[in-house]
Amino acid sequence: MSVYYSKERKRYRYEFIVKGIRYTGTWYKLKTEAREAEGKRKEEIKNPKQQMIAPTDMTFLMLINKRLDHVKTHNSISHYRDYRYNAKRWVKKWDKLMCGEVTRDMVQRHINERLMVSPCSANQDIRYLRATFNFGKKLDYITCNPTQGIDFFPVEHKTKYIPSSEDIDRVIASASPDTQDYLWTIRDTFARVSEVNRLTWDDVNLAEKTIVLRTRKKKGGHLTPRIVPMTNKLYEIMSRRYSRRNESKPWVFWHEYKSRKTGEFVEGPYQDRKLIMQNLCKKAGVKYFRFHPLRHAGASLMDNNNVPLAAIQKLLGHESRTTTEIYLHSSKNIERQAMEIYEGAR
Repeated sequence: MSVYYSKERKRYRYEFIVKGIRYTGTWYKLKTEAREAEGKRKEEIKNPKQQMIAPTDMTFLMLINKRLDHVKTHNSISHYRDYRYNAKRWVKKWDKLMCGEVTRDMVQRHINERLMVSPCSANQDIRYLRATFNFGKKLDYITCNPTQGIDFFPVEHKTKYIPSSEDIDRVIASASPDTQDYLWTIRDTFARVSEVNRLTWDDVNLAEKTIVLRTRKKKGGHLTPRIVPMTNKLYEIMSRRYSRRNESKPWVFWHEYKSRKTGEFVEGPYQDRKLIMQNLCKKAGVKYFRFHPLRHAGASLMDNNNVPLAAIQKLLGHESRTTTEIYLHSSKNIERQAMEIYEGAR
């Protein structure tokens, strides 16, 4: 029997672990009462049909695995990779602990270590850890969240660099023909990279000149579609690629790569192309930017030409108007015009 006495509360409690899940009971005046309650709880666990018992704790490693399984099925591949990367760091510290043994002080010390890297890194760990423990609480795996009360760190927000149309043209011109098609597709659909990577020929309607993009960046992680009309340039690209497609491959963009799991060469869609923009920007002699600024550049260009905000929001696939406004780096010089009016009115 695992019965303990608390000098602080002057009461007894029991505690035991079954299949990695901790069960506890508190606070009993007599030791015999705690032992009887523990025996009753063990019997209930052995015979779950008699009564469903909710566990009060579980191993930290088990919680991480359950959370990763959930993220993998409900979120994007890139988000899952980021989550797993951070989780490996936590597991090295706390894998042998029960969740209830991970204290706020322990989490705070870890966050302070991440702060040495950057405030953004520390804040990401806070968000992901908080989401992990809240996930456990929501499903009644655990009862506490040690990240509560830990504040985010202030971050210096820098002006986001948005490449000009001329720089984008130079980068695309520096790419191989296949990569040029890839970049034009991102540019002319304002798509996220993950949306273009999962694009199949079933999503391309040449007769209607439309493309269906799908994203998991929605509440609940649902794979939500939106229809984007093709530009003439994009229609030319898709028509050409369709006529030359390998009918055994459903993807618009795919490659052959070596599987990390099997070590064998397999064929499939791109997952990410992290280094390609770095190389292309260097080759083109322009300031480095990644794929996402192409969305910002396209949204700003439409805004500068008086495209309604509602239309831009729909094309970008945003649920919130506020999110769309973040993408609008207008060059209308509204602020400058305002200052000129102010100066003239003095």
